[in-house]
Amino acid sequence: MTVLGGIGFSTPWLLLGLLALPILWLILRAIPPAPVRRRFPGVSLLLGLKDDEAVSDRTPWWLLLLRMLALAALIVGLAGPVLNPQQDKTGSGPVLIVLDASWAGAPRWGARMDLLDAYLAEAGRAGRLVALLSLTAPEGLNFQSADIWRSRLPGVVPAPWQPTEAQLQSAGTAIAEVEGGFDTLWLSDALAYPGRAPLLAALQARGALRVVETGQPVLGIAPVGFEDGAVQLTLQRSDPGPAREVTILAQGRDPAGTARVLVSLPTRFDDGATQVTAALSLPAELRARITRFEIQGQQSAGAMTLADDRLRRREVALIAGREDREGLELLSPLHYLKQALAPTADLLEGALLDLLPANPDVIVMADVATLSQAEQEALTGWIEKGGLLLRFAGPRLAASDMGRTEEHPLMPVRLRSGGRTVGGAMSWGEPKSLAPFSPGSPFAGLPIPEDVRVRAQVMAQPDPVLADRVIAALSDGTPLVTRKRLGQGQVVLFHVTANAEWSSLPLSGLFVQMLERLAVSSSAKPPEAGDLAGTTWRPVQVMDGFGVLREAANLPGVAGEALAGAPLGPDLRPGIYDDGERRLARNVLGVEAVLTPATWPDNVPVETLSGTPERPLGGPLLALALLLLGIDVIAALALGGRLMPSRGRIAALAAALLLTGLLVGLPDAPALAQEAPSAAETDFAIAATQELTLAHVLTGNAKLDDIAQAGLRGLSDTLFFRTSVEPAAPIGVDLERDELAFFPILYWPITPEQPRPSDAAYARLNAYLRSGGMILFDTRDANIASFGAASPNGRKLQDLAAPLDIPPLEPLPRDHVLTRTFYLLQDFPGRHAEGRIWVEAAPPGAEQIEGMPFRNLNDGVTPVVIGGNDWAGAWAVDRDGRPLLPVGRGFSGERQRELALRFGVNLIMHVLTGNYKSDQVHVPALLDRLGQ
Repeated sequence: MTVLGGIGFSTPWLLLGLLALPILWLILRAIPPAPVRRRFPGVSLLLGLKDDEAVSDRTPWWLLLLRMLALAALIVGLAGPVLNPQQDKTGSGPVLIVLDASWAGAPRWGARMDLLDAYLAEAGRAGRLVALLSLTAPEGLNFQSADIWRSRLPGVVPAPWQPTEAQLQSAGTAIAEVEGGFDTLWLSDALAYPGRAPLLAALQARGALRVVETGQPVLGIAPVGFEDGAVQLTLQRSDPGPAREVTILAQGRDPAGTARVLVSLPTRFDDGATQVTAALSLPAELRARITRFEIQGQQSAGAMTLADDRLRRREVALIAGREDREGLELLSPLHYLKQALAPTADLLEGALLDLLPANPDVIVMADVATLSQAEQEALTGWIEKGGLLLRFAGPRLAASDMGRTEEHPLMPVRLRSGGRTVGGAMSWGEPKSLAPFSPGSPFAGLPIPEDVRVRAQVMAQPDPVLADRVIAALSDGTPLVTRKRLGQGQVVLFHVTANAEWSSLPLSGLFVQMLERLAVSSSAKPPEAGDLAGTTWRPVQVMDGFGVLREAANLPGVAGEALAGAPLGPDLRPGIYDDGERRLARNVLGVEAVLTPATWPDNVPVETLSGTPERPLGGPLLALALLLLGIDVIAALALGGRLMPSRGRIAALAAALLLTGLLVGLPDAPALAQEAPSAAETDFAIAATQELTLAHVLTGNAKLDDIAQAGLRGLSDTLFFRTSVEPAAPIGVDLERDELAFFPILYWPITPEQPRPSDAAYARLNAYLRSGGMILFDTRDANIASFGAASPNGRKLQDLAAPLDIPPLEPLPRDHVLTRTFYLLQDFPGRHAEGRIWVEAAPPGAEQIEGMPFRNLNDGVTPVVIGGNDWAGAWAVDRDGRPLLPVGRGFSGERQRELALRFGVNLIMHVLTGNYKSDQVHVPALLDRLGQ
């Protein structure tokens, strides 16, 4: 590329055409030649006459200048001008582009790709072969045309880890396999990592090396901790610099389940500081909702840390079989449990029936043998919904008859009478130690201290399922901890006491680790490799380099040791992992990680991304040339007297101006801003949202649309006088133009001749149905067809509804919530009473509960109601509130109109309250009103 005055030209020889412009000027001035002047005597008779049209004998200078500018713009545009050209600084021959491609480069990844694209464009103009090497995913080097690599740039993304030593060795092997020399452009993420020095030496040995960095420090956030009742957050930056304000966002789900920012915490790096720690005090309920912390404005995996069970302090309810005595705390059944759980869990104490409404995560019962029938039923129901009951043995349990003859629901195994102690009837010669935990046990991999001894225990009865329920045993094979599933929850029994009376287990650190494995408590510190030994963790969600979480799909499980200590890479991605009982987050940065800036040898030039990107000027110049030539055509016609104000010429001039405007459109021009809503759209939105508003679909039939308007007006008046709903005047909506989200319900009367909506209208309709809206289709033909495809209206309904996302339908069952949302109804007439009504079908598993008059059918609002009873005709009133159309005859007809209005009220209440009236708590009141 040749650079002239700061502008590069890909084909500079075309600029020689500018030398011909003076010659063209002379030619245009001489052609056509000026007319010869001859005096003719008869011309004197024409003296005094005026000619309204004057034609120049030569081309005006301004038109010549216009043509010269158009030709100059055309020549310069074809020469390929480029503003701020990125010139090749490394010579000729092949070039290798190396990318760290780690999470640290994600915040300015777009600028990196722009620079890379400009460099590839320059290499393509120079005819250089290019190879691309990503250090986080190294592969063999393949030198190809720069245009091929430019087409692959959208697939180049950062990885959520830094290059490992194994990956750098693979990159060095790939470089060693290349024959000959090449230059290198290294797009660095500006962080140091081990194993880079040999790769750097190998690249310098092959040719010139140039490094480009972002020029900004890298920000990261360490895993969260919990200390002194507050969440501890540690932020780092790679380079010390001036003071800087940084905001931490806590993301999670609100009580409605919507993902949002729950907490915003401003922090500040002091001048020259590379680390800042912030404490965040939150209520336990709010803290449990947080899923991740992130640095605002930093879209990278390192600027985000995921929260797991370690942040969510569990609520543990403690219940003892006997009262504590003052001065005997060490003998209390709950003393060691409190010491083990207090740092990592919120403890609750009280009566069982008082604690269950608080819905704790775990209930611990220490030497509790007898429960009342009410307590047993309530506790069983809580466990079946996912609760964990942790029981400890003791003298009371050993002496009771609980679970002797048959398995008790709240015990994992049947127990023998008495117990086993040193010196007892079933005595040991000496206290027993623990056997190694089996691979299938939740305690697998935990080291067993040699000083842990068991002196007494409750014994399990031999049973075919006993072996499957033992998760910890003594050295002689007798069960120490047993477990069984109960519904979605589980019951776990320690066959020893929770204090040190029967064993030294509560005195050891193993006791705390076993509680953590059972998810009774959550550790405030990340686990070490030994803590997770013997476990396998399934990835639930994994993170990409930009910090975006995605479902893990079919990624394989990870061993616990690797999850805790192995470096991140393709086989171990940052994200959320699950082992069935607990959730653990593996973040990009560890607790001890330090962001160290990269250092380069003095002979390696280092640049930043602050340079201005190159901008091609060929397109705008060619467009300017076309514009000038279009103006030239119009000017030539004007000078020739051919622009008369006739219709044909005016149309031709308008077409020429339109074509010129289209040709001038610049390809690189920024997109126009979205047009502001019109005044009519604003007025429509205000009218539809000031109050609750009912709406009907405009069919194009003026008479039918007026009836629909009058019908909804009558229904709105009924709602106003009989309920707390106070609707505004109804509105007719045009499906092709109007927004539907303002209305809870659309009344859609069907006529055979109404046109089918466009695809865009159907897209809005489907979005309306999925967001909770309802459409009432009314074919108005129940008097002749009882609703169905036999009538023209029914066939038209099938055609109109085919593109809609409508769920399976069924005739309205007698126990549907529509029968009782406000009035108790069994008939739903309009002007006609013969037709059936169709609604969303009930779930397959919906069954009648014994003793209940109706089923709990749908969890939400049916999106469509279909019928043919002409409800709008029955609801319709004039401006004075008088019925507009007749319904039946005499009293029976007025009764039918009343039932139609009651159906309308039920319909609106169903839209507004959903399944509120399907709650079983209303059964007594409904039965009382029915007189049953």
